[in-house]
Amino acid sequence: MKVVIFGIADFASLAHHYLKTDTDHEVVAFTVTSDYLPAEQSFEGRPVLPFETIERTYSPTDFALFAPMSHRSMNRLRQQTYDAAKAKGYSLISYISSRAMVLSNASVGDNCFILEGNVIQPYVTIGNNVVLWSGNHIGHHSVIHDHVLFTSHVVLSGHCVVEPYAFMGVNSTVRDGVRIAEGTFVGMAAAIQGDTDPWSVYHGSPARKSRVPSTALRF
Repeated sequence: MKVVIFGIADFASLAHHYLKTDTDHEVVAFTVTSDYLPAEQSFEGRPVLPFETIERTYSPTDFALFAPMSHRSMNRLRQQTYDAAKAKGYSLISYISSRAMVLSNASVGDNCFILEGNVIQPYVTIGNNVVLWSGNHIGHHSVIHDHVLFTSHVVLSGHCVVEPYAFMGVNSTVRDGVRIAEGTFVGMAAAIQGDTDPWSVYHGSPARKSRVPSTALRF
C-alpha cells in the first residue's frame, strides 16, 4: 500500500522509519496544513504537500493516509485530522509492530500506532486513532475507545474501559474493572484504583484528582 503520512515532526519521522523497516507499505509523501508547510517542501527525502489539496496529487482511490500525531489538546487535534482525512475519502492504515504481542481475539481499529513491546491480551478491543507507545500491558477484556494515547510501560488491568481522549502517563497503573473517563489525564507513575471523572487530572500513588481540569493543560 502506498501511504501519505500526516506531519513532519518526531511522530511522523518515527512512523516513516517503522513503515519502511517493518511493513510492506511505501511512504510516498508527507502532508501538513498549509500554515506548517516547510520552505523546502520536503521531509526525509519525500515531498511535503498541503493537506488542503493533497487529494489532487494523491487520490484517496489509490493512496492511504496515516496520521500518527501526538496528544496535543488532549488528543483532539489528532481527532480533527482523522475526521478531516475521512471526509476526504481516505482509508487510514494502522501500524502494529511485529515485536508487539497481540493475542487472539483482540481487535484494533484504523489509524492506530502500536509500537514494540506492547502486550495486548485476548478479548481486548482497541478503537480508532489510538497510540500505544512502547512496552504497555493491555489486560484481557478491556476496551480502549477512540482518540486515546498511552505513553510507555502503562499497566491497564483486565476488564477496564478507557473512554475517548484519555492520556496515560509513563508507568501509570490502572487496577482491574476501572473506567477511565473521557478526557482523563493520568500523570506519570499514577496508580488509579477507582473510576475517574471526565476531563480531570490525576497524579500520585494512590492517585488523587487535581483541581485543574485536563482542558486547562498546555502541551
